[in-house]
Amino acid sequence: MGRTFLLVGSVAAFLGVAFGAFGAHGLRGRLSPEMLTVFQTGVQYQMYHALALILVSLLLRNSGWLVQAAGWCFVAGIVLFSGSLYLLATTGITMLGAITPLGGLAFLLGWAFLAFSSF
Repeated sequence: MGRTFLLVGSVAAFLGVAFGAFGAHGLRGRLSPEMLTVFQTGVQYQMYHALALILVSLLLRNSGWLVQAAGWCFVAGIVLFSGSLYLLATTGITMLGAITPLGGLAFLLGWAFLAFSSF
């Protein structure tokens, strides 16, 4: 499972850099400043949690199910939180904003699982 999280974290970081560059160069002038900020927030949180997934991959060697659960929560958070922000910013479909808090909750659960794994 550690290799899975290392792979997913590395791919998420790669895509975070690509999306960040795309947002900074490809979307400037096409999106309003507010929507560009929304897109960049998605990139920022994706990068934080891509690094968290790499940490999870290292911690799994000596840990149990809580660390694994944290990893899956981080994956879900990236998809739901960052994904919904990318789609919201690029499509303008405001209903997608209702998905974003679910991703935020997944991030919070992931960090809580990681914290509880230390006991």
